[in-house]
Order: sequence, then C-alpha cells, then structure tokens
Amino acid sequence: MKLIVGLGNPGAKYAANRHNIGFLALDRIAADHDFTPWRARFQGMAADGRLGETRVTLLKPQTFMNLSGQSVGEAARYLKLTPADVIVLHDELDLAPGKCRVKQGGGHAGHNGLRSIHQHIGAEYGRVRLGIGHPGHKDKVASYVLSDFAKAEQDWLDDLLRGISDGAPALASGDGGRFQNAVANRTAPARNSGTEASAPKPAPPPAPKPDPAPQPVTLTDRLRALSDRFK
Repeated sequence: MKLIVGLGNPGAKYAANRHNIGFLALDRIAADHDFTPWRARFQGMAADGRLGETRVTLLKPQTFMNLSGQSVGEAARYLKLTPADVIVLHDELDLAPGKCRVKQGGGHAGHNGLRSIHQHIGAEYGRVRLGIGHPGHKDKVASYVLSDFAKAEQDWLDDLLRGISDGAPALASGDGGRFQNAVANRTAPARNSGTEASAPKPAPPPAPKPDPAPQPVTLTDRLRALSDRFK
C-alpha cells in the first residue's frame, strides 16, 4: 500500500495558487482513476482506490502548508506505513514550469511543507517535484507561490497534470522512470513528422550521349584521300 500526498493550503482562496499544485495533481488522479469521494480524515481530505495493482490512499492535508507533517504523520501511523511507502507531490521553485522530477529521500530545500513532514516521519519518503519556476528574487517568493497560475500557464499545467495521472500507476509501483516517461509524453511529446511528405523531386534529364569516338584512320584511307586530291 502507498500513501500519496499532495501539498497545498485549504480553502477557495488558495485553490488555484502555484503552492497548491500538489492538491491539483491529486484531484486529477482521483477523478481519472475512480477513487472514492474525498472525506475528512487524518486532519486532511482522503480518498481511497487502486493504481494498477497497488492500493493507495490519496491525502490532501488541511493543516495549512507549514503543518503538513501533522496530517501525513497521523495517516502513516494509522496505515502502518514506513516513510518509503509515502510519496509527496509538491511545488518546486528550482525547476522550470512544467518540469517533473522524482526523488527518494534528501533534504527539504527550505520548503515549509517538506520541512514539517521531515519533523514527523523523517526524510526517507519519496517526492515528486513539480516545477513552477522562480520569480527571480527571494523576496518575491512568498507572493509568487501564493498567487494563482496565470492564464498563459494553463496549457502546460493541464499537460503536466494529465501526465501525472497517466503515470500514477507506475509511480505507485515504484517505477519512477516509467512515471516520468508518461509525464514527458504529455509535456514534451515526440515530434511527429505527420506533415505531408513533400513531392519527390523530378529526376534530372539524362545526360546527352557523347558523340561516337572517331574511328582510327588507316593507311588505305590516307592513300585514297591523296589520290582524290590529284584527280
């Protein structure tokens, strides 16, 4: 069994924030894979179902980002899961918008939601880092992550969420490579040469045949020509 957590802040005010991309990803997975309706559980909203052969609980903590670990820790203890059975989807400033990377264990890199989870279950859980880009200066980070995705970002965001849902069974089974391939197929599909083939170039005209080589002049020909001159 796996516990897949999406990070964000509860309430309509934050629903479309960049910081809530983890919630958005779980909503797409739950809708596409026929999970149970969301219900209040573990200080969060939880839904149950299967991804491939793996039983999964999806969890959106409702404790606000900075206390996410309270909800995750409670769920992990109740479900008797180790940190290795927990996967957290979260926004990542250090990845370009639409990029996705899978990571097992490591530091929290200053992300307050991850920092809280570290405090409750340790560092050895899985992460799916979802790129939202960086505003360019650290003083702008707080307002940037708590602002909504712009209209111009909706296309790549939708492709990313669809890719995450496509690859969710692979993610649950522990196949991070196949999961990332599924995401890439949505966010950076292989270029298809489906354009009409250009008309073939006409074959060049055949080269003109060279004049036949002159035949060698014989002694008889020379004598005949000489006699013709004196007739």
